[in-house]
Amino acid sequence: MPEEQDWFADTEGNLTPPGDGSKPATDEFGRDDPASLERERRRREREARRGRTKPAPEPQAEPAAAAPEPAREPEGPRAATAEARRPTKPKPAQPTGGDGDGGDPRPRVERGPRGPYRRRRILALGLVLVGALLAWFLIAFFQPPPFDPGKGSGEAIVTVPEGATASEVADLLTDNDVVSNGTLFEWRLKLAGKTDQILPGRYVLAHGMSYSEAIDKLTSSGGKVNVTIPEGEDRTQIAQTVGDLGLQGDYLAATKSFKGFDPNRYGAQDPKSLEGFLFPATYELDPGANVDQLVSEQLQAFRQNIAGVNMSYAKSKNLTVYDVLTIASMIDKEVMIASERPLVAAVIYNRLSRGMPLGIDATTRFEFHNYTGEITESQLQSPSPYNTRTHAGLPPTPIGNPGLAAIKAAARPAKVNYIYYVLNGDGSGHHCFTASGQEFNQLVAASNSGRPTPNCRS
Repeated sequence: MPEEQDWFADTEGNLTPPGDGSKPATDEFGRDDPASLERERRRREREARRGRTKPAPEPQAEPAAAAPEPAREPEGPRAATAEARRPTKPKPAQPTGGDGDGGDPRPRVERGPRGPYRRRRILALGLVLVGALLAWFLIAFFQPPPFDPGKGSGEAIVTVPEGATASEVADLLTDNDVVSNGTLFEWRLKLAGKTDQILPGRYVLAHGMSYSEAIDKLTSSGGKVNVTIPEGEDRTQIAQTVGDLGLQGDYLAATKSFKGFDPNRYGAQDPKSLEGFLFPATYELDPGANVDQLVSEQLQAFRQNIAGVNMSYAKSKNLTVYDVLTIASMIDKEVMIASERPLVAAVIYNRLSRGMPLGIDATTRFEFHNYTGEITESQLQSPSPYNTRTHAGLPPTPIGNPGLAAIKAAARPAKVNYIYYVLNGDGSGHHCFTASGQEFNQLVAASNSGRPTPNCRS
């Protein structure tokens, strides 16, 4: 029985019996038909133009089964109109690459943050900066613990003149390193409502005080005027302070003598003034007080303090209380380091016992009221009895008003054989002491060189 064969359909859909020669028996889907191949080629080109797929090479007839043909798009003007209406999706951004990374050869473009993000970041930085400045101001203004410097250190003597404004007081404190910022101090003063409560006076303050501590010191005198007399100042220097504070009267005239006080009781022989007896301290006086009130309180303080000093050693050397006051006044003028007071006292005692001139230039400065300038050659050659370079023994009177520490050192000096002392060239305020004249000359040369003095003993 002959084998059945399949019928074939042509391009028009007509069935053709097998074996009639119109189609090969192997072309089941008409892949070898030129018209079909041409339509497939045009379809693929259209799809490539639309971006849906890449152009593919012409299909070749293969014995293997091909994938089913996708649904065809309508051709003609209607298809073009539909394609134009269809929204086009943006292509995804392709990564850019540098040299040799296999990416896009175009240079990479670094983009900054977008506008809103940049503004937010700048605003945040600005707020941080403002916050830091505000924190600094609050700490500097209110000085809370542990930033409160408290009572400070050292000693700063400040004279607030009569009628000084808050701004002027702030400048005084800043110039003397009492407070760190005069403007902030003035604001604190206004905040405390004490701008008009600072009274004139000479105050013993400290370096680096807190604003509140300085305000308390300057306003807590209970309506009194603070008058601070530093150790060693003479009558002329004190008179200048008294005049700045607005005290009534002539201090120099008031301190020539005083009713009820007898200098001769202390070994003086009718001195021309009360120099040496005007005890240095801080006194609280009524505003507009007379200088007589200050002098009275100074003499009273002297009586109280001198009564507690042991004068036995000085008396054993035939020295009176007045002599001790004279020695103490030179010590206060010469010494800046407290531990050196007994040593300088010993040098004075040793020179007196040998009949040597004291050679203390502070006595010449007192005679000419030359406290800071260079001593001239004519002053050094002066025949004045206060010139201790040319006159042996003590000067006629004290050259200032010594404090209690100097008085005690003058009453009982150190037990050393020094007869010379020279200021150390290192600028520390220390002195170098020696008993040798040759070593003294070497110390003088080293001191004058402005360098630290070698082999300095103290």
